[in-house]
Amino acid sequence: MAQKKRVILLEDEEDIAALIKLQADISGYNLHVETDGVNGLKAIEREKPDLVVLDIMLPGLNGFDVCRRMKTNPDLKKIPIIIISAKSDELDMVLGLELGADDYVAKPFSPKVLFSRVKAVLRRGVAGQKTDKTMGFGEFVLETDRYLLRRGNDYITLTLSEFNILKRLLENQGRVLTRNQLLDDIQNDDSFIVDRNVDVHIAALRKKLGPNFNWIETVRGIGYRLKDLSDDTE
Repeated sequence: MAQKKRVILLEDEEDIAALIKLQADISGYNLHVETDGVNGLKAIEREKPDLVVLDIMLPGLNGFDVCRRMKTNPDLKKIPIIIISAKSDELDMVLGLELGADDYVAKPFSPKVLFSRVKAVLRRGVAGQKTDKTMGFGEFVLETDRYLLRRGNDYITLTLSEFNILKRLLENQGRVLTRNQLLDDIQNDDSFIVDRNVDVHIAALRKKLGPNFNWIETVRGIGYRLKDLSDDTE
């Protein structure tokens, strides 16, 4: 029997924590709950779980501080994080993602939906450990060692920036990436680069991939996400 994945939840609202705990049991996860950021961070350091679900508004250390400390700790930085919060403001979402969170779920939410996101994030972590030289998606194949995109036997010309953005989206399938994160993939061949340059490259990519390719989703005010195709099979 496979060992249950270990999840630590930092949530100070007891009723919400109880609902999440119940769904964790149903979904087959081993969930440990802490109600403040200080003890939560100590539990994460001690147990090194497979994933952390993190509320923003916590006593002691807030969720952003916990996320920041995890991502600057070599022993914790690879642990995936899902932030949950009633703060649905776009700036909070952007800050959480840019601090290194893997996903952001705004309250109120269904515990069942939360654990579908947990499953997706953990699955992406396993996929990210692969070192394949090709990345297939639909009728396309990205040849990462040759910097080429092909559909069947036909090759599609990409600029280096377009290639880098597409590769980053594929590596983070289902995860929202902010424009600032994608800016890292744009080659500095202009004297001045702003986040709207990302929109230009995304538009070019969409045009080259064709009108039937609708997997690159715009997340309004934040950035872009490549649809998690495996969700269609669940």
